[in-house]
Parts: sequence; C-alpha cells; structure tokens
Amino acid sequence: MNKKKVLGYVTLAAAAVTLAACGGGDKKKSENKETVTEDVSKFPIAVSNDKEAIEGGTLDVAVTMDTQFQGLFLWELYEDNYDAQFMLPSHESLFTTDEDFVITNDGPVALDLDLEKKQAKLTLQKDLVWSDGEKVTVEDLIYPYEIIGNKDYTGVRYDNTFTNIVGMEDFHDGKSDTISGIKKVDDKTITIDYKEMNPSMQQAGGGVWSYAAPKHVLKDIPVKDLASSDAVRKNPVTFGPYVMNKIVAGESVEYVPNEYYYGDKPKLDKVILSAVPSASIVEALKAKKYDIALKIPTDTYSTYKDLEGYTNLGREELSYTYLGFKLGKWDEEKGEVIPDDKAKMADKNLRQAMGYAVNNDQVGEKFYNGLRSNATTLIPPVFKSLHNTEVKGYTQDKEKAKKLLADAGFKDTDGDGFVEDKEGKPLVIKFASMSGGETAQPLAEYYMQEWKDIGLNVELSTGRLIDFQAFYDKLKNDDPEVDVFQGAWGTGNDPSPTGLYGRNSFFNHGRFAAEENDKLLKAIDSSDSFDPEFRKKAFDEWQAYAAEEAFVIPTLYRSEVLPVHDRVTGWDWSQNEFSYFANVGVTAEKR
Repeated sequence: MNKKKVLGYVTLAAAAVTLAACGGGDKKKSENKETVTEDVSKFPIAVSNDKEAIEGGTLDVAVTMDTQFQGLFLWELYEDNYDAQFMLPSHESLFTTDEDFVITNDGPVALDLDLEKKQAKLTLQKDLVWSDGEKVTVEDLIYPYEIIGNKDYTGVRYDNTFTNIVGMEDFHDGKSDTISGIKKVDDKTITIDYKEMNPSMQQAGGGVWSYAAPKHVLKDIPVKDLASSDAVRKNPVTFGPYVMNKIVAGESVEYVPNEYYYGDKPKLDKVILSAVPSASIVEALKAKKYDIALKIPTDTYSTYKDLEGYTNLGREELSYTYLGFKLGKWDEEKGEVIPDDKAKMADKNLRQAMGYAVNNDQVGEKFYNGLRSNATTLIPPVFKSLHNTEVKGYTQDKEKAKKLLADAGFKDTDGDGFVEDKEGKPLVIKFASMSGGETAQPLAEYYMQEWKDIGLNVELSTGRLIDFQAFYDKLKNDDPEVDVFQGAWGTGNDPSPTGLYGRNSFFNHGRFAAEENDKLLKAIDSSDSFDPEFRKKAFDEWQAYAAEEAFVIPTLYRSEVLPVHDRVTGWDWSQNEFSYFANVGVTAEKR
C-alpha cells in the first residue's frame, strides 16, 4: 500500500438506505427502500458485447462524486481517487502486472531487480511518444524522481521509498545537483541503486516509481509551481490512448484520441468524464445519459440493479473503510510523525472500546446490500496470500467495550450517562465524517448512538458532516477539532502498509508511531521478505499488532459495482487490466 500508488482517498459517499435495522432512522423512509443482499463474486468482470465497434462515437462516463475534482493531473502530485479516475483514459503506467499485481515485463518498460547489487534496471521496450509528438526518453523515467526529491516539491510522496535511493537525500538537501544512485546507461536503460532492496519493488506502485513525466514540458517550470501550472491543470502531455482536450475545472474532462499512441488506434472520437452527484446518478442512468458510472455507491444498489440496457460488473475493491484516531502531529521539517502520549485517544482501551461498540456486519448488510462486510485487518482479503485470517478484528460486544473503559479508568462519576476521563474531567470526543449521499448522515449517527450506549459522548466535528476536500484538509493539517475520523483507503497494488502507517508517511493521518511498529514494518519491507514464508510471517505479525494497538480500526471491506451500457464493447474491469480505455468502443450510435 505504498502511497505512491495509493489511489488516494476513497469517499464514504453513500445514498438512500434506512438505518432502521441498525437502530435508528426514519421509519417511513425504511418502508420505501429495498435491501438486496448480493455476492459480488457472481458478477461479470467484463462486458459480454462482442459485436464489432462502430467507427468513432462518444463514450459518456459519469464519475459519481459529491465534490469537485482538484485537477492535479500529474502522477507525482495527485492526492485523491477522483483525480485518479479522471486520469484513467490519458495517463498510463509504465508496467503491466499479473493477477497478484506483480510486474510482468510485457508493458512499455521492463524491470529487472538485482538483489546482490541492490539495483533496479528499467528498460524502455516500446516506442512511446508523448501526446505532443515528442518521444518518451529515459530522461522522462528519471525526472519523476527529481520532481519528488526536489526541496521545493509540494506533494506528499517524498518518503522512505525515495530516501532509500542512493544519493536522494543529498539531492533533496541541495548538496548535489543530481541523484547519484540513478544513472542513464543508454538511450533505453537506466539503473537505480538502493540502500536496501524489498519485495514491494516487484509490485506496480511499490518500491519503483511506475510513471514517466514529460521532462521537455516540465523542466522549465519551478517544482514549487507545478501544481498550479497549465501543464498540470489545463493541458497535460501524456502517452495513454486518449489525451485531455477540454477541462472544465472541477466538473468534466473531454478526451480525444492520442494520435501518437503506441498501441492499437483508439476506437472512439471522444470520451467525456463528468462529475455527477450521488443523489442524481441513478436517474441519469435511467435517462441513459451515460455509458458507464464509475464510483457509484453500493448502498443504492437496489435502485439500479435492474436498469434496462445496462449490465452491472462487480469486483472486490482494493480498499477498506476505517476508523482513525488522532494520536500525534506531523513534523514538516523532520518529515515524520511526532506521537503525543497525552492525546485524547492515546489509551488503546478507549480505541478498542469504540471498535467493539459497533456492528459492521449489520452495517454492510443493511446499508450496502451485502456488498460490504466487517473488516478484520488492515490488509484486505483481496491480497489472498498475505491477509491474516487468524485476526478476528472487532465485532460488536458492548459489555466488553464497557469493561475496557472501566478498566482504563474511564468512569461516569457524575451520573450523566457519559464517562469522564481518567482525571474525572468531561470527555467529549470530536468525530469527523464525510458528507455525500443520503446514508452518510444516518451512518454517522448510528456510530455515535452505539458509542453513546457504552458511555462515550461523541459529537460531530464542526457540528456537521464535512465535504470531502475539507475533510482531508483537516486530517492533513492535524486540526485539533478531530479526535476520531471515518475514512477510507484505496490501497493500490502494493500490499506493504508502510506508505500508510509508517513513521515517515504523511498519509499516516492518525499520526501513530511506535518502535514496535517501525520494527514490524521494516521486516515487511526488508530484503528477507523476498522469501515468501518470511514475508507471510511479517505481514501476519504486523496485522495482529495493528489490531491489538487499534491505532486504526478497519470497519468495512468493500466490493464495487459498475453499470455499463450494453452498447459498450472491449471493457474489461479486472483489477490488473493495464488500460481500461485502450480497447473500449461502442457498437451503436446512441444509447
């Protein structure tokens, strides 16, 4: 789960399903809503339309979201899942992968690892051309490292994966004009020398950066100004099948075929991705406004499960929902987490009690039509060989929750029904949760009600649900108004948790750090972990430790559904599919 491939934040967007079965909600509403229980493994993963695509046509794609996208269309700078969705037609990776997300070397670039030399070799094996007609060169493979390693870099990806490169820290500190460990061997090849090798380097999105950056376009823009530049915001130069042609900030992107694409000629005249609110996406599909609906909420599945003219694809998500606890702050200068043992949520008994208070199996069934289920560890079961099945996680046990609080000294001393802190002072816990759809509010209320039942006084931060962008701004800036938060991670293809929970990870939003955590994460990312047995043991031990410490409590594993119109052909939604848009077409002029 290295943060370079983290698909950013996955929203908690939701829609109309009642809370009645989970202990609250509007009765009238509940009588008008249907709950359907589905098994995502029985859904198709690719369209069955095998007709020949017509020449041209426009593919209309909805991205279901209740905020505006940021528009950071550069892999080195993007921070959330929405921008990643909008980059799908235009921004391709360098590497192809197998079903376990291990790099296969039949894509644009081949990767060879030499464990003895502690070196990675990257070889351009396709004649890639940028969308402005310039060839992709090995300098474009090197430039992302120079962007992220620059002292003026404004993004969040400069972490121990990059400092592991020989010479990177000297470059970052201004002691060297180049990164000594990265060398151009010839016009097709570069080598990268590392201090230590780790098995994440075998994964796309792991220890080796998976993207190129057009140096000829970006080199004259100061790194500190990249995020606001036209080259990122308005006219990105890319080498995917389509190129961004017209960007309406925060609302939509129109794409046209990339005439220089190295693969088969794109079939469509245009692709248009539009931001569509969750409250209106189903009606829009009923009106046949879109061919595909990305990120459609599963809690409204009953309202679109039988849409005429559409087929629902389904898959396990590389993501999970979680409760996070603010346990420290981020030190920008040091680039590391500074834990605070006096933080309100510092006692793990308090955190564990909040985990045992709620019934996530019921939440998954009643809110999400069975398309979400109680999460047990921070490594989702989609990573089959590394998920620890022995860890049972947190299932509802309110008596145990109350005992945990009492044993730790959280007791109701004034008889108001809420426990005080260990010093006998009022304990008010500020809970941050995102807005979006009709379920977000009742779900937050459900959690707060269950916490109230065990004696915890929990209030919404700001007094209301928080917009997606503002929510993560609060987390990133360690807003004191947040003690507990409900978030979600898209994990990407690399199962290593260091990018999310390491001491030097900015994405460690809970700001937890401990020597034992450092040790266990180091084992996962060590060269010893190239041995599958050692790696499995290292992952198991960390998952058990994380469950015990409860610095983050996973709540729901997620499945996702994708409505696709029956005129669409060539769409394969497999997680390791290299480019969803490379082969897509339509077999009729209209929907």
